[in-house]
Amino acid sequence: MNIPADLKYTKEHEWVKIEGETAIIGITDFAQGELGDIVYVDVDTLDDTLEHDEVFGSVEAVKTVSDLFMPLSGEVIEFNEALEDAPELVNTDPYGEGWMIKIKISDTSQIENLLDADAYKEVIGG
Repeated sequence: MNIPADLKYTKEHEWVKIEGETAIIGITDFAQGELGDIVYVDVDTLDDTLEHDEVFGSVEAVKTVSDLFMPLSGEVIEFNEALEDAPELVNTDPYGEGWMIKIKISDTSQIENLLDADAYKEVIGG
């Protein structure tokens, strides 16, 4: 199970990479493994400002559709357009080419509420 120590995590299985006032967000290796083969990533919140825990999109796998939740409040400033043609990148490289959105963080104090790698391992029973 790949859980990079330099990222933050949520109980809903999103990962967050903080870069100043920007956060890159995707789903974890655990989540993509549970979902199975991902066939579509739907994000229609580009340029929207969303609150923590609001749905920013969904991911569709062969067997299920799962909502994607904002780990931090902020404005969705970019969607990984590569996922439109190659949603399987979420399966093959969830922490790299399979990233989903970038946001401009509106409340950096929320970062301290995210899980570190060890806490996330406990969530998934690792």
